[in-house]
Amino acid sequence: MSVDCIMDENQIENIKRMERILDKATQVIGDLGHALEEYQRLKPELEELAEYYSSDTWRHDYIDDEQGKLPKDLKRGVLSQDGIFNILVNDKELVDVMRDIVCNDERE
Repeated sequence: MSVDCIMDENQIENIKRMERILDKATQVIGDLGHALEEYQRLKPELEELAEYYSSDTWRHDYIDDEQGKLPKDLKRGVLSQDGIFNILVNDKELVDVMRDIVCNDERE
């Protein structure tokens, strides 16, 4: 048997491992790319939501809801004390994570 035909098990396992990493990276990076495109399209609406949350309109809507003036079957997550606040905090944390990733990549 020639030296060229002898399979190195470590080599084969390494190639298989690298193939799994490539498959996973292809999936995750593709998903992330789509998610970032969708997120980028959402940003203006998120800013609109933040403006609403800090407006007199939101306070008026909140009070009307508390007084039972709004339809019972109306979805009203935007009128909760925490709903909009939590998503805005999550958005800021996500931006911080993305910034950290970019800054770490630039340092390397």
